[in-house]
Amino acid sequence: MSFPIEQGLFKYDITDHYAILGVPINADTRHIRQRYLKIAYILHPDTFNGNTEKEKKLATKILSKLVNPAYETLSKDRYRHEYKLVLSQMGKNLAEELISITIATDEAQKLLQTSNNQELTYHRLLEPLVSQQYDDLDNLFKITAQISELNLIYLMLSQGEKVKEKAKPKPQPKPESKVQAETKTSSPSKQEETKKEKRKNDEKSAIKSALKRAEDDIKRNNLSQAIVELRETLKQDPNNSSCHGLLGLAYLKQEQLTMAKIHINKARKVNPQDPIVIKAKLALDKVLPNSEKSKPSDKQKGGGLFGLFGRKK
Repeated sequence: MSFPIEQGLFKYDITDHYAILGVPINADTRHIRQRYLKIAYILHPDTFNGNTEKEKKLATKILSKLVNPAYETLSKDRYRHEYKLVLSQMGKNLAEELISITIATDEAQKLLQTSNNQELTYHRLLEPLVSQQYDDLDNLFKITAQISELNLIYLMLSQGEKVKEKAKPKPQPKPESKVQAETKTSSPSKQEETKKEKRKNDEKSAIKSALKRAEDDIKRNNLSQAIVELRETLKQDPNNSSCHGLLGLAYLKQEQLTMAKIHINKARKVNPQDPIVIKAKLALDKVLPNSEKSKPSDKQKGGGLFGLFGRKK
């Protein structure tokens, strides 16, 4: 099911599972489960209060295509941990753009302008949105977009202190004495080391630029072009985890599952904490369920939504 939201985390090609369930980013499993049960009760065909068959079908679709996948990701510790790493990295990457970012909602503006107790303000602004999120399905996407933008600003502010620390001016080195400068100039080995270091930095910069271009191509569905670029990059750096992860995502979009699995598994061996690798693994798990996902579901065991709310007699 397409999700017509262009705000918050959705704007950056990240599905905001926290916004879909209407829970704060630091919610624990108990809170997540309680909220899921409440939403599932509202949307389930046996308990939905809609007046028309069209509304009932929409509610069922939202439950199965949006709410259930969000709960599946956030209810399991491992998946939630991996997902939060992706969000954390996203917050770091965007924190430097905090001043220039366009904000569409009043709630996000208020949070951005808060200098103290940002955590408390975030929860206070979230509460009224959550309370009405699933009251009217016509407004669901609008409210979810507002929650996601609030989540985005919260993430950026959370990472802001680290960015500020990084941006502090470093103490300037003392000027070299004439003797030091002459010694440095007369040492061929030091000059060679400097050249090697420069070449190494140039290669790193070129690889970084190539990965960015490939990532943009994947988002625009220019998959063949992205794959060519990434394969060339692997010739320079065969053990680049981000490169293998992006290549896996590109193959996944082309439905070349074997190739996708090879590169994503290679990426995880190199650096399982790389946010791109985590994102690729989550995408792969949705297509090729692992052993944990293939266990009997609650529904198979006689549970599921009927187990949660009781079967109708």
